[in-house]
Amino acid sequence: MKKDGIVNQDLLNVMGSLGHTDRIVVCDEGLPIDKNVKRIDLSITKGVVKFMDVLKPLLNELVVEKIILAQEIVTKSPAMYQEILALTKGIPVELVSHEEFKKLTKDTKAIIRTGECTPYTNIILQSGVNF
Repeated sequence: MKKDGIVNQDLLNVMGSLGHTDRIVVCDEGLPIDKNVKRIDLSITKGVVKFMDVLKPLLNELVVEKIILAQEIVTKSPAMYQEILALTKGIPVELVSHEEFKKLTKDTKAIIRTGECTPYTNIILQSGVNF
């Protein structure tokens, strides 16, 4: 048994499969998920499980070289945007339109769905290397 950190088997499997530049998504409950992308659904009810409750432990265990956000988060959910920036300090941020963001999710290893209800609370994590 692991001593600490993430224990969800689906998350561990996806994290273990990531190579350099592979991407995963953490999303709110409303983001469309392509049927060809692995879905890890952690949502239970509206607002449960929170986005940050998933993002924080992922960032503790993954090497992330870049994050991608929908530019709409800046004006539609500025508090969440600032919280994400504070948590990912030092990681380059790319802002794209929400429509472009949805297209980018189709080429990711997995989409982790939360119960988050804050608009545009979605992030793509691009895997880096630890050397």
